[in-house]
Amino acid sequence: MSNQPFGARLRAAMDTRGPLCVGIDPHAHLLAAWDLPDDPDGLASFTYGVVDALADRVAVFKPQSAFFERFGSAGIAVLEQATIRLREAGALVIIDAKRGDIGSTMDGYAAAYLAEKAPLACDALTVSPYLGFGSLQPAIDVARESGAGLFVLALTSNPEGPQFQSARTADGPTVAGAVLDGLRSLNAGAEGLGSFGAVVGATIKPTEEVLDINGPLLAPGLGAQGGTAEGLAAVFGAAVRNVVPSSSREILGAGPSASGLKDAADRANDAFRTVLGY
Repeated sequence: MSNQPFGARLRAAMDTRGPLCVGIDPHAHLLAAWDLPDDPDGLASFTYGVVDALADRVAVFKPQSAFFERFGSAGIAVLEQATIRLREAGALVIIDAKRGDIGSTMDGYAAAYLAEKAPLACDALTVSPYLGFGSLQPAIDVARESGAGLFVLALTSNPEGPQFQSARTADGPTVAGAVLDGLRSLNAGAEGLGSFGAVVGATIKPTEEVLDINGPLLAPGLGAQGGTAEGLAAVFGAAVRNVVPSSSREILGAGPSASGLKDAADRANDAFRTVLGY
């Protein structure tokens, strides 16, 4: 994948192209808005339209695996090809699949997404820690070997999230706090930016959890879901420079014209540059 760790590559990409992460979420209603059929051909036209318009000007892309998986093998083929094209254009790809399991099953997920010659090789993968932070170890090991990264669910903005994330562990901290502590340990000693990040929703309320983990903070929920560039400082505080702000529908809704997509991405990127200090 790369001899350079993901965190270093991410920092360099955001310094060069700006911090914006474009989510590629081919909802049925977005395909319809682009006058495309809700089938594998429509999926391919939509996805490659985004790739062709933005791959050389945006630092990070986050395709949501579920919207490709719903078309079976044909959809996975589009995800695989889009990931290859984006990375060839110099962008980084975070596949949003939220995988989480134990033992050999987690080994399998790591082999699918994180190994150097994985069939769906990406720069980083979202994972779930709710079988215990230690269950992520196979993915952590493969990511370290290949120069990939992980984004671990920590403080999500869905209303059901606090049921688990705000619960207290036997040792005292919240579950979210324990996840953040684990990531902080993984990133200890990393120069610039560690490769093991947290998913922290852009629409959560300011939190007492310590978000400075010496690693990236993927912040979905911007744009159509209510999060704003200006609101990031209130949520992330001193750690705001490490935020990877992710916006999907606000950008994708400006298509299908390439110029519309580019204009929307540039506007969002400029707003995030100002708030995050780029």
